[in-house]
Amino acid sequence: MAPRASQQCRERRGDGHLIKQASLNLLRVSGAFDLMRLARRRHALILTYHRFSPGGEGANGGAAEKTPAKIFAAQLEYLTKHYNVVPLSRLAESIGSRGQPPPRLAAITIDDGYRDAYEIAYPLLRRFGAPATLFVPSDFIDGRAWIWTDKARFLTRRAVSQRLAIKIGGQELRLDLDNPSSRRAAAERVNATLKRLPEEIKEEAIERLARALGVALPQKAPDEFGPIAWAEAREMQANGIEIGSHTLTHPILTRVGDERLRLELQESRSRLEEVLRRRIEQFCYPNGDYDERVRSEVARAGYSVAVTCAGGLNKRGDDPLALRRIHAERDNAHFAQSVSGFEELKNRARRWSRIEDRG
Repeated sequence: MAPRASQQCRERRGDGHLIKQASLNLLRVSGAFDLMRLARRRHALILTYHRFSPGGEGANGGAAEKTPAKIFAAQLEYLTKHYNVVPLSRLAESIGSRGQPPPRLAAITIDDGYRDAYEIAYPLLRRFGAPATLFVPSDFIDGRAWIWTDKARFLTRRAVSQRLAIKIGGQELRLDLDNPSSRRAAAERVNATLKRLPEEIKEEAIERLARALGVALPQKAPDEFGPIAWAEAREMQANGIEIGSHTLTHPILTRVGDERLRLELQESRSRLEEVLRRRIEQFCYPNGDYDERVRSEVARAGYSVAVTCAGGLNKRGDDPLALRRIHAERDNAHFAQSVSGFEELKNRARRWSRIEDRG
């Protein structure tokens, strides 16, 4: 494409984004999301977060893009104003009861147990009086493992500037490592490929990548990818934060054998109960991946509530071991649209439109 044509395409995309943003803002101020929230007041909202940053701007580099403290505070203010924010266990109990669940139920969940959940999110949750559920891989907190997706991020950050071709899972990846943006993109390409591999092959592939880049992987997670401490988990639990299991080591459970699956589910629950001195019944599927085999083992391990990464709200009678969640959006208009259920309705309309077009 010629430079001038390329610039025109970028300008058109930018104009399209501005038009969409303006339309969203118009819907928000007109009260459309308020009406949707009213119409779906018996549908329960579960929000999901991963990492947090202290300033007003987000940052890439953890398990996911970080939510700035300023944005999180604004979202907590919105949620506590418009919803009845309750612990996940209470929300699940309400939609599992025979009667209609109370209106405007919402629960906040935080995945993975990174230290910024304690340092940044926890003080804000206390300020707004909002309960939450924090899902932790117990070996991560014990310092015996770190979140595997962070290993690729660590390696690409530390590598000498270069271009690397490496075969992972039968796929050859060509990685550019010459600036922060390309290093982030390289890590996400590696992780997207690793997610499709069985666990034992995945770990071997990470070790080969480390050797190819000439970077040593520490046994414990570096501070930038570090977990909360058990003492902090106990403090959070004493102040309105439920602690749930996120397995031992955060593998993708559909990619492990039966023995490893049972170990990840049962041993993580036992370790949490040992340290926290309470029954652990909440579980989060790593990466949101599960199937009937995994779900059955989650039930057998003694969990009564499990959350996925499938988007949407929850209603009475939904499977308590396959609850849907909404990923928190960054700007006010998108956030209001998503939590109201308006985004879910739009996506459903798009799916029906595609089906009709094929028909």
